[in-house]
Amino acid sequence: MTAGVPRWVLGPAVVGFALVVLPLVALAAGVEWGRFVELVGSAESRDALWLSLRTATVSTVLCLVFGVPMAAVLARARWRGLPVLRALVLLPLVLPPVVGGIALLYTFGRQGLLGAHLEAAGIRIAFSTTAVVLAQTFVALPFLVLTLEGALRTAGSRYEQIAATLGAGPSTVWWRITLPLLRPALISGAVLAFARALGEFGATLTFAGSLQGRTRTLPLEIYLQREADADAAIALSVVLIVIAIAIVLLAYRRTSPIPGTQLRSPTPSRPAEVASPR
Repeated sequence: MTAGVPRWVLGPAVVGFALVVLPLVALAAGVEWGRFVELVGSAESRDALWLSLRTATVSTVLCLVFGVPMAAVLARARWRGLPVLRALVLLPLVLPPVVGGIALLYTFGRQGLLGAHLEAAGIRIAFSTTAVVLAQTFVALPFLVLTLEGALRTAGSRYEQIAATLGAGPSTVWWRITLPLLRPALISGAVLAFARALGEFGATLTFAGSLQGRTRTLPLEIYLQREADADAAIALSVVLIVIAIAIVLLAYRRTSPIPGTQLRSPTPSRPAEVASPR
């Protein structure tokens, strides 16, 4: 029995675990393991897998470049409109992915808000590999921002304030104090963003289409194979699940509590010394 967990909690917990695990077991049981290599080794499947890995890597880098400063602003700034800004940043978490794809299309499409100007300059984004990266970044960025903002709030600003009082400038504090404190959350957020980008489907299909070798990622290939070859779709699904599990395990294995935020048992205070009368 786990200490501190009431017995009545175990029942719903077991049902919840079963709800998550049983479909994965059923999927693995449906794979023709004798033909597994053949099913996942087609040229289309290889192209989709490598495209997914490349675009997810690039989108994760973009999430780091933009997400770390965004999280710092949300955690440290004191603007009046900050709650609204936070809600907008986290909106892709609750939006249907297809809505995100339409929003991107109306932004970067040929007649979009920015796309019309880019098209005039000879730059076409929609239905290209760049569109895949943008769609993945759009849906994965909130995961990184949410993780880092929570870490910044948990760590507090005590170390930064001490460094500032010792004469360190804002940039020095950022590179020498803030980022090292964020390292565990940074790794976790980046890995989770990569996993989310790797599994993106709806926004990619709407904004980038499904062109083999250019925009057809592994989730899109699975969707197409579902009608043409169900066995291949199941095998590719298992590949995607194995990659996702490995990524999540890596994220939790490489992270550790943020320095200075561990719970410590209270130490007894020394009795106050009574001044002797002179």
